[in-house]
Amino acid sequence: MTRMIRIFDTTLRDGEQCPGASMNVEQKLAVARQLARLNVDVIEAGFAISSPGDFEAVQRISREIRGGPIVCSLARAVDKDVDRAWEALREAERPRIHTFISTSDIHLKHQFRMTREQAMERAVEMVKRARNYVEDVEFSPMDASRSDPEYLFRVIEAVIDAGAGTVNIPDTVGYAVPDEFGALIRGIVEKVPNAHKAVISVHCHNDLGLAVANSIAAIVNGAGQVECTINGIGERAGNASMEEIVMALRTRKDVLGADTRIVTEEIYPASRLVSTITGMVVQPNKAIVGANAFAHESGIHQDGLLKEKSTYEIMTPQSVGVVKSHLVLGKHSGRHAFRDRLEKMGYRLSDEEVNKAFERFKHLADQKKEVYEEDLEAIVAEEVTRIPEAFVLKSLFVKSGTEQKPTASISLEIHGKREDREESGDGPVDATYRTIAALTGTKSNLESYVVSAITGGTDAQGEVTVRVHEGGRTVIGQGADTDIIVASAKAYLNALNKLDHFKKHRKPSGEAQKGLEHV
Repeated sequence: MTRMIRIFDTTLRDGEQCPGASMNVEQKLAVARQLARLNVDVIEAGFAISSPGDFEAVQRISREIRGGPIVCSLARAVDKDVDRAWEALREAERPRIHTFISTSDIHLKHQFRMTREQAMERAVEMVKRARNYVEDVEFSPMDASRSDPEYLFRVIEAVIDAGAGTVNIPDTVGYAVPDEFGALIRGIVEKVPNAHKAVISVHCHNDLGLAVANSIAAIVNGAGQVECTINGIGERAGNASMEEIVMALRTRKDVLGADTRIVTEEIYPASRLVSTITGMVVQPNKAIVGANAFAHESGIHQDGLLKEKSTYEIMTPQSVGVVKSHLVLGKHSGRHAFRDRLEKMGYRLSDEEVNKAFERFKHLADQKKEVYEEDLEAIVAEEVTRIPEAFVLKSLFVKSGTEQKPTASISLEIHGKREDREESGDGPVDATYRTIAALTGTKSNLESYVVSAITGGTDAQGEVTVRVHEGGRTVIGQGADTDIIVASAKAYLNALNKLDHFKKHRKPSGEAQKGLEHV
């Protein structure tokens, strides 16, 4: 008999904690809608008390998501955290409060400065407090994989008695190996007297590259829920990758005896959406969603594939939403056909959003012979999910050559006022960035600059990703255009606009930020 495993997606909470991957409220809503189309069981929409932006995101997702996933907010085992989580979730159709405290001696001694008994008492109190607000409460004993098992079992028993319907076992620092972690889950199932009254969940980090393997081992040993993120993004080396777990269960159902309710055809659109919003490029050899996941270069492989696809493909590209055929759209295509194709790709946009994206599409269609689905994804990411712009590119002119010192002349609209400047540099991109920096007065440092082609051909859109640091915050900017210098300018300005936005909506420091690096 096949067991159904719940998918708890924490892209909007733990995934966003990845340096540079912060999302604004509109971007979080876009991801939440896609998660609903994926049919995930739980969306962890944020950490409500951590900032006004997180509170608003949880609140708006709670209002919008209907007839589908549970909407969850994280809360430390602190009265005000639990109360704030409920305030954000109160309009949700299916709300869940997820509270946590550590159970490992190393955390209790050095971070929480609590005894074991104090931690257990606090855990029970907060589960009861959360149950006063909602029926669905989840509890996580942080750093469970480095906790004394006997003490861990006692805490789990106590929180289930207090009303926790889900108990999540985090491998917080990615320390466990599969056999060890599987045995821990089996121990909980067999030795905690009331374990059958709750769903045992797992949340694995990827510090040793074992997050997915540990999650699968946990499922085999009785776990009923897996916490994961799109593309595996998250703290440090990231989290267990949702797409890898889902497709491992679906493809090897015969051995693992488990599956999920995920609509797998929505996996690739979700991966691309998260990648373009966060600017975190998916590596080409990434399982399931990487550019090379369904590419075959070896002659032997190609020969086998032509004779029978199953010789070298254990799943079809279409099963995860990868479309092989080209999308041929051009300057004569109409708005109706444009909207229809976006909807087939998984984008449900408002009339205003369609109009913005269509205007950009028409401009691109004048430059290219063919417009591909990857081009449309870049347009949607850039035109629909962008943050408010303090700095807007109005014009760009670059002079460069073997006997010409690279010079950039740029006009920006800065807080509504147009300003012009010309600067030189070591190359056309350097000259462009020096000019933008002079115009905006930024004190930021450019940490990385990456160029990739979205599609093939000399008329392909170039996609530029930059990582920029200022004042203790790192952001990622992205830009796409058939002109790589224009794409570079867009990416840099995207990053500077994010920095400007975060300065105006700065997250509070201090106690409200403690515990972010938890499960």
